Amino acid sequence: MKSEDRVPSLSGKEALVLELLLENPSREMYGLEMVASSRDRLKRGTVYVTLDRMEDKGYVQSRQEEPRPDASGIPRRLYRVTGYGRKIFDIWQMAREVVRLRTAEVGGAS
Repeated sequence: MKSEDRVPSLSGKEALVLELLLENPSREMYGLEMVASSRDRLKRGTVYVTLDRMEDKGYVQSRQEEPRPDASGIPRRLYRVTGYGRKIFDIWQMAREVVRLRTAEVGGAS
């Protein structure tokens, strides 16, 4: 199967990352900032694995932060949502709403 024939997937962690990035789409975030903003829903040990997978899928883009003279250590990697990632997140939200409505219908029919 060619990659363009595959149905895009979105895990719960990926959806959370997109949600965090889309809260302020004009601002880039680094991984540990996402962990802090997630209210314990993302962990340090998984955020970068998730971001790498999302970048491979085309949901996010990253760039190396410009080195700052007042900062020590290596520059951080900053992430932002791509147009494709935004579309996938929007479709995922619509699908969740359809499931919620159908579940409510079935639950209310008994």
